[in-house]
Amino acid sequence: MRPQHGFTITELLVSVTITLLVAGAALTTFKNALDINDSAAQLGDSNQNLRAGTGQMIRDLMMAGRVIGAEGIAMPTGAGVQSFGRPGPSPGLTFVLVTDEDTTLTLNLPSITTGYQLGPTINGSHTDIVTILTVDEFMPVITTPPVAAPTATEGTIAADGLSVTLPATSLWILGDTVNDTPPIQRGDLVFYKSPNGNAIQTVTSTDATHIYFAANNTYDPFHFNQPAAPNWPIAIIKNGAAGPIGTAAFATKVSLFRALMITYYVDNTTTPGTPRLTRQVDAFTPQALAGVVEDLDLTYDLVDGVVNPTEVQSLPYTSGGVTYNSGQIRKVNLHVGVRSEMISNPTRDYVRNHITTSVDVRSLASVDRYKSAGEVQ
Repeated sequence: MRPQHGFTITELLVSVTITLLVAGAALTTFKNALDINDSAAQLGDSNQNLRAGTGQMIRDLMMAGRVIGAEGIAMPTGAGVQSFGRPGPSPGLTFVLVTDEDTTLTLNLPSITTGYQLGPTINGSHTDIVTILTVDEFMPVITTPPVAAPTATEGTIAADGLSVTLPATSLWILGDTVNDTPPIQRGDLVFYKSPNGNAIQTVTSTDATHIYFAANNTYDPFHFNQPAAPNWPIAIIKNGAAGPIGTAAFATKVSLFRALMITYYVDNTTTPGTPRLTRQVDAFTPQALAGVVEDLDLTYDLVDGVVNPTEVQSLPYTSGGVTYNSGQIRKVNLHVGVRSEMISNPTRDYVRNHITTSVDVRSLASVDRYKSAGEVQ
């Protein structure tokens, strides 16, 4: 018979202690692995927000001023002209126009309009907004007047400048399914370009062969359609000078483009506590690109041929007795800060990430070095 003594208390305590030590080490390693995985997930989340938030914005900034140029777009001026509404995170914003360097009668809407600290305050920090103008690269250009029977890319501007007649086959009427481009619709912007100047109007209605630009219309919240203005750019395009537009047919050669007015800002109202980088085209429904965005700061590098100021926050900007405006922007410096959607377990705080980059605005980068003395270089 073998003895049945078993373990002693000392042996049992030693074995339990060793087991607890091994189990504790394993559980600690497992917890650390979970924390690392959680941190990596939150970091990936913030990085994804950063990429989504800045990628589209950088592409749009690069295209600012396409076809339009650094001079911007001529706006209606004179007695009785309404201010021009601007999209943004709060109502009542208006555009700041710049004086045309060739004539003091014309005020231009610049290709880039700054908005220093016009956005909401996030965590005690003010955010900026920015509005850019460009043209739709996928919508075909309409030329007027037609040489003979209008083709799909020709049209006729009405004598009063308040409508454009297009053939029923026009891609502006039908849309371009090949390029996935929708037809012109109410609320779209049309950019006019001719040897006499340029202009912009808001489409207020359409039918099978026309697009219309009614004044004082709900669908023109920007007040771009002001035919009663003493200096109406459409009349200037037609006649080469300010004054009544007249009743004669519109004979001036004009190219028509679908314009895009794109505004970026931080929206902290739609989902309180979760600010989103928002992109709004014209006056259509804003689109949230990414969250959670806590910082949106922009500065601008300017060109005047002498000082060429950099990192300017707000325009117009005066330094050394010289006033600079948005028409002199050549580069946009962008800073975006985001945080993760969820709190990270290890730190009990959000994971934050930031990016700072500079965008050369392609269509504004060219500088006329041969202008006469006294003009902006």
